[in-house]
Amino acid sequence: MRCTVPLPATPPGMAFEVTSEFKDALGGAATCRIVRIHFDDADAPSIQLVLFTPIKRRGKVPCFLTLGFCGNDSLTEDVRIPERTGWNFGSCKGRGSLAAGWQLERTIARGYAVAHICYADIDEDRVDHEGGIRAWEDRSAGKPKQTINRGSVAAWAWGVHRAVDYLVTDAKVNEKRIAIMGHSRNGKAALLAGATDERIALVIPHQSGCGGAAPSRGAIGEKVSDINKRFPHWFNAKFKAYSDATDRLPFDQHHVIACIAPRPVLISNAVQDTWANLDGQFEALRAAQPAWALLGKHDSGIPATVEQGKVSLGRQGTFLRPGVHAVTADDWAAFLDFADRWL
Repeated sequence: MRCTVPLPATPPGMAFEVTSEFKDALGGAATCRIVRIHFDDADAPSIQLVLFTPIKRRGKVPCFLTLGFCGNDSLTEDVRIPERTGWNFGSCKGRGSLAAGWQLERTIARGYAVAHICYADIDEDRVDHEGGIRAWEDRSAGKPKQTINRGSVAAWAWGVHRAVDYLVTDAKVNEKRIAIMGHSRNGKAALLAGATDERIALVIPHQSGCGGAAPSRGAIGEKVSDINKRFPHWFNAKFKAYSDATDRLPFDQHHVIACIAPRPVLISNAVQDTWANLDGQFEALRAAQPAWALLGKHDSGIPATVEQGKVSLGRQGTFLRPGVHAVTADDWAAFLDFADRWL
């Protein structure tokens, strides 16, 4: 399926600069390459990408591209990975703080590469933003700075596409086997990025909630009105018109999920994360199933009841674990099992 969404314009002269590389990362299991994605216009944003590739795996390998809240340094204690400068999400706690959840060693041992970018490099997640692609667009056009209606989720999806632009050129990455994973609001962006870029072979919008895999017309947890009041920069002005009239929306999120077909998608959630409307996400996945059937892919494998702790391995996969809103080792175990089947 093909999905067309207005995304930011790409500044001219995109280039990839490898700023550092070392071949003894993660206890000698991986090569670490640090790449700066930048443009001719020095005023345009640059995206810092880190890529870990397994040393013992020959040839090109499949790759998880991950969109995160914090800098690349949050994934490991390795001091050779530069700390992120500039605005940071409030919960970011610095070097190695997310290592337990991101499971780099485990993923490398399974034969996958892992790439990571920080969403704040792309568009700062605040109304009074200074950096990012949207601010650059406005400065370039001589317009006042967009604040409440600038569409940050679409901007983050655009940034994912720029990371894919690099990954398809890397000699160690199999350009046909790239997965995208994002959590929470980054899960919303991961879903949109996968729906709008067929180079992405597998999509994991983890606990993405309303505006992601959960229906906008849903009555549980996060709602359109909540997003528009608390995070008015995430979507454009048109979305504001539906805050209290979601029944008038011309489409819902199962249509976005359907745009991924026939590629595999894994909808993953946690039992206590009711804000993300986990049942609504699974319902939206089921509602999207005709798109896979239309394209001759009938192995959706969506279970009638999603069983805790078990990942379903159809093209439309599900995973539900005990616990709360987070990225955990159990989540990564499910991601890897799903990728083993489809990536």
